[in-house]
Amino acid sequence: MSTEFQRKPTSGWAMLPVLLIASIGVIAWGIRVINTLANSRHPAVGDIVLLVALALVMVVLIILLCGFFTLQPNQACVLLLFGAYKGTARQPGFHWANPFYTKHKISLRTRNFNTDTLKVNDQRGNPVDIAAVVVWRVEDTAQASFDVDDYEDYVHVQSESALRHLASAYPYDTHEQDELSLRGSMDEVSAALQRELQERLSKAGVVVEETRLSHLAYAAEIAGAMLRRQQAEAVVAARIRIVEGAVGMVETALERLQEHNTVELDEDRKAAMVSNLLVVLCGEQAAQPVVNTGTLYS
Repeated sequence: MSTEFQRKPTSGWAMLPVLLIASIGVIAWGIRVINTLANSRHPAVGDIVLLVALALVMVVLIILLCGFFTLQPNQACVLLLFGAYKGTARQPGFHWANPFYTKHKISLRTRNFNTDTLKVNDQRGNPVDIAAVVVWRVEDTAQASFDVDDYEDYVHVQSESALRHLASAYPYDTHEQDELSLRGSMDEVSAALQRELQERLSKAGVVVEETRLSHLAYAAEIAGAMLRRQQAEAVVAARIRIVEGAVGMVETALERLQEHNTVELDEDRKAAMVSNLLVVLCGEQAAQPVVNTGTLYS
């Protein structure tokens, strides 16, 4: 695994006047040598050597001028010398480095992308359409450059893979209080997606700052049936809650009547009272009162 280390390049503003002065000196020297050769009918060997040296110095000077480069804020430059990693420059500004360095610039800015809408099966086997927004940035430039082939493509592929795995680990919806679902537990699901994605992308030197589900729906072919199923499940869940509440209210009423000795009820009267209270409390429509002028036994 590659590890980034920083290299501080030479200031470009310090090297620029040095190379400019050297360029002016080389040009003046070249003019002098050319004039000498032009005025001499039979150039000496020394003059030829000076001309060759001038050409070499000019080539070296041009090579040195290729060492200048600039960096913007939140931008890094990976420096390579004939395939060997020589460090990463992170300071923004105008710099000069070995002209034989291969300079590969990488953005350190926060990026985001929206995954394609994927059709996957949830934990219960129902096909759902799901998509997510991933916010990420490059943290380790060495890993991003050398440990994966294309870190941007790697982020996209791994994001879709993690999203598929996440969708299969949760049901689309649930009425259980302690059970997580894709629709009802957005924050928990997003946090789980971020953890899994960070684990996958750490080898590429990438930090995942945030993930959010951007689209979630049943697949079109079962959307109508699942809507009716959701409605039925909601009705059943509501009925269960109503019955639980009604039973608790009846038990409380009976306990209060016994504690205060309001009325003495035998088993038949208790059964009748429980039946009447449950009808009133669990009915969909308002109950119509009936005045009983007799007794339960006549």
